[in-house]
Amino acid sequence: MSLCTIARRLCLSRSASSSRVSSVWAHLYSTEAAKDTGAKKYKLPDVYHPYGPMPPPSEKVVDLADRIAALPPEEIKQIAPALLFRLNQEPPQAISGQGFSFGSQGGSGAGAAKAEEKKAEKTVFDVKLEKFDAAAKIKIIKEIRTFTDLGLKEAKELVEKAPVILKQSLTKEEAEAIIGKIKAAGGVAVME
Repeated sequence: MSLCTIARRLCLSRSASSSRVSSVWAHLYSTEAAKDTGAKKYKLPDVYHPYGPMPPPSEKVVDLADRIAALPPEEIKQIAPALLFRLNQEPPQAISGQGFSFGSQGGSGAGAAKAEEKKAEKTVFDVKLEKFDAAAKIKIIKEIRTFTDLGLKEAKELVEKAPVILKQSLTKEEAEAIIGKIKAAGGVAVME
């Protein structure tokens, strides 16, 4: 039973005297009551460290930190890549912001974004079969089998689904070569 509950019951009982109630309230609000609870008091550290206490750094580490701090900013930027190379670790991958919308970017920011889009040239292409002559269907199927790992039945089904993507993730040269072969066989293919 808590001290507050006892105090309420004493207040509600008619036989309780006023001096008894006042002594309970005085005890309730006194600072000595908190000392008597036996609660553990924790001392907060001066500086929070997520990994707990650590031994002080060695003289070599302190000397190295002093030497790094004395370097010019251009050389400080070269430390991380050099360490990654020396320790045989891959550099961290860049996180793409593509697909995220951060609201409308008005003014000169919008013009800069359009300029970046023009600079970014597409490097990966897909080849799509648009249409073909019915007489050239067999030639197209044979040609598709040369640059894919499809069997006769799968290649035939793929051609019959036209318009359909034949091959994905190609360089521009590879895509143009495939389009030329399909054109020669009697089909119409495009790069996407």
